Amino acid sequence: MQPSELSIAEAARQIERRTLSPVELVQSALDRIDEVEGRLNAFVVVTADQALEAARRAEEEIAGGGYRGPLHGIPVGIKDLYDAVGLPTTSSSAVRSDHLPTEDSACVARLRDAGAVMVGKTHTHEFAYGVLTPTTRNPWNTGHVPGGSSGGSGAAVAGGECLMGMGTDTGGSIRIPASVCGTVGLKPTYGRVSRFGITSLCWSLDHAGPLTRTVRDAALTLQVLAGFDARDPGSAREPVPDFTGDLDAGVRGLTLGVPSNYFFDDVDPEVESAVREAIGVLEAQGATLREVAIPYAEQMMAVEFGVLVPEASAYHQEMLRESGDRYTDDVRVFLDAGETVLATQYIKALRVRTLVQQAFRRAFEGLDALVCPTLPAAAAAVGQETFTFPGGKETAVIDAWVHHSAPGNVTGLPALSVPCGFTSAGLPIGLQVIGRPFDEVGVLRVGQAYESATDWSTRRPAL
Repeated sequence: MQPSELSIAEAARQIERRTLSPVELVQSALDRIDEVEGRLNAFVVVTADQALEAARRAEEEIAGGGYRGPLHGIPVGIKDLYDAVGLPTTSSSAVRSDHLPTEDSACVARLRDAGAVMVGKTHTHEFAYGVLTPTTRNPWNTGHVPGGSSGGSGAAVAGGECLMGMGTDTGGSIRIPASVCGTVGLKPTYGRVSRFGITSLCWSLDHAGPLTRTVRDAALTLQVLAGFDARDPGSAREPVPDFTGDLDAGVRGLTLGVPSNYFFDDVDPEVESAVREAIGVLEAQGATLREVAIPYAEQMMAVEFGVLVPEASAYHQEMLRESGDRYTDDVRVFLDAGETVLATQYIKALRVRTLVQQAFRRAFEGLDALVCPTLPAAAAAVGQETFTFPGGKETAVIDAWVHHSAPGNVTGLPALSVPCGFTSAGLPIGLQVIGRPFDEVGVLRVGQAYESATDWSTRRPAL
């Protein structure tokens, strides 16, 4: 095993004991980037010289007794929506090709303070407005997409190019690439992680979080990222717990909800089989399962897009008029459509969102978490526009994937995607765990219990 194949927890143990050098680890990641990046195209830019310099500083600090914690010396990729001083924030768009930030985003600043080493900026679907990340390929099969919009981070982590990749999630953009690339993806509760310095897609639905190889790595990363930030109007003044404290407590005594509608309505049979088997693993470990109806299921997608589309167009209004011809066609279509949404329609979507949030709180009474498929289908092939589900129903790829991830954004609840199997074509499948507000500890606990009982997180694409 090469150092770049380690988990954060494994690498951190070796770095702290000084049996692994940060320079050795970062160089291994850079070597892997040189090896596979021509096939994946996960990175907008690779910052090799800066990364090695930061790794040498980390090595000197640790040698001098200045170990900062589990992320010290760990190579990470940053989605190209996050401001990082010294690098452009292009949002994978020609519109912002020359945008140079003067201040780090809150997440980048916290990662730097923790000693993490940035090896580059990862591709996103332009301005995070999509689920494909068209420039990037899936490490498990380069004829397939890596999901989006955080597809660059998902591909980079799965492909061994970094140990953690930062993503954002407005309609599933952390969990979608996590599911189709076979990584762990954590969307924290709305307000748990500051979005200051991150290019917005939709102010009231945007979340920031990590994609990692293991659940423990997601917990370790969240420990660094979480906390109130007055610069983000949506930031929550919630205490930050120890996210690893109950990680190995298991699920015995927990009650897990299994949806009787919505999440299993239109699902690929291989996905449903893998997810139901995963739920059975949790039951065998002592969890009690309870069937639960998903409230306002018929309104979920209308609320997601009813809020997202006009907010995104409002954010882009000035740039659209100044540089409209520099947007890609698919994003330009969505932005133009958003300008046709009436204020009355937008207000109705906000009101229904409140009803959905209230209904989910009631549905979670007596539940510790909800378990369901992350997505209804595995990775789409490059150029594929639709999925066909049992019964012949044909659904656009974006609608199918957002359908399963939107509830986490509409409600703001924490949601985790954990690998739970593969299709017969060798494409990853994800199990989604959705928790109560600010109960990332519980969500991670369920994910860890499943991960520890299986070997999916140890699988690596051959490339």
